[in-house]
Amino acid sequence: MSGETNSYEIVRRDPRAEWIARNRLHPLHGTISVGEEAEVRGPSGLIRKNPHKVGFIGPNGIKRIDRLKGNAAAAATGRRSGGAAQEVQLPLHKVENPDFSIFVVPDMVGGRLTSQDKDILGQAHKLARSDDGESAVQGVVVAVVFGELKDDSLDTAGVDRLIHLDGEEYQGYCPEQQLTALVHLDATYNPQNWLFPDSVHGGTDLGSRLAARLGERPAVQAWQVDKKTTVCRGASGSTDISRPTPRILLLAEECADPIDETRHEVQPIELGSVPRVISRMQDMGQVSVDPNAIPLAEAEFILSAGNGIHNWDQFHEAAEALGATEGASRVAVDDGFMPRFRQVGATGTWVTARVYIAVGISGAIQHMQGIGQCDKVIAINTDAGCDMVKRAALSAIGDSEEILAELLKLAREHKAGQSEGGDQNAA
Repeated sequence: MSGETNSYEIVRRDPRAEWIARNRLHPLHGTISVGEEAEVRGPSGLIRKNPHKVGFIGPNGIKRIDRLKGNAAAAATGRRSGGAAQEVQLPLHKVENPDFSIFVVPDMVGGRLTSQDKDILGQAHKLARSDDGESAVQGVVVAVVFGELKDDSLDTAGVDRLIHLDGEEYQGYCPEQQLTALVHLDATYNPQNWLFPDSVHGGTDLGSRLAARLGERPAVQAWQVDKKTTVCRGASGSTDISRPTPRILLLAEECADPIDETRHEVQPIELGSVPRVISRMQDMGQVSVDPNAIPLAEAEFILSAGNGIHNWDQFHEAAEALGATEGASRVAVDDGFMPRFRQVGATGTWVTARVYIAVGISGAIQHMQGIGQCDKVIAINTDAGCDMVKRAALSAIGDSEEILAELLKLAREHKAGQSEGGDQNAA
């Protein structure tokens, strides 16, 4: 033992060097190599991961983390060999012989499902499912759509069967004819429940008319519903009212989660002759209204300007050509380019537009909060990595003045084509 030399590798820590390595603002940070490994053994003997060393810098300068655990190269090779990545196909939900039906009458604003419509379809499937595991009773969700239908996502929204009434008698505002059709459907199919959106887009009016005609006492502003009990909002949302679940429900927003895990058949149901009524009301079309006369909180189409706008005359011209209500970020308002009542955001006006076009707005947190309820957001910006581009459903990266000029050109060509078509029809 005396002739042998026992050597021990003693690990000595340098607290100052470790502090410099952690402080990226220190002048000597680049010269210190302590902690460069992604995994190191700490003083207690446990393996520690350095979160700053996980991942790699991609070709666009953004840090990426390999979630595939080393299989990224193989996956990338597979995509190159197989072409574009295939869209994930959701499982198909089929109901062959339903025991009962749940009828949903969505608002379909502009021929498309609203977010409230999708919530109601999710609620309909809750009522269509059997609560006990022993019985095999299963219902089917039937959507009744009046007039124009542009939405192609009815299958992923949860529509099992579709009744589409698109005759000329169902165009525009025609509650009397719609009510007659619903009464005919009720007598033909006897659905277990009727579900309507409690909204200003027509669901509240039509649902109330049907309840009065059938002699039912509907539940309004319902937001928690099961087969036995319904909870409704009362006193401007300050109290909850519980009652047995009625046959006709007028549902509030976010009453249930929308369908997102299954596809549905959307089988069309052909109807026979539906009685027609002589309407005592005549739809004279929409009244021409100045878009800037619409309150910002009620506008459905907003063109909003930020710090990236330099040609304000062009911006106002584009808003007029598109028929959009003007909005602005706080920076544009503080600089005096737009009035204070045009400010969008948590410190301005919360908007719920169906289409929101943000021009030259990077996306401060207060602004993003203010547009949280907007359906479709379109971003025009020079920064492809800004928060507004990440939030947007569609982005145009480039100079705002050039993009707005092209947009103006397309809008004018579209209006010219419409006017020519109208002249030809008149001739």
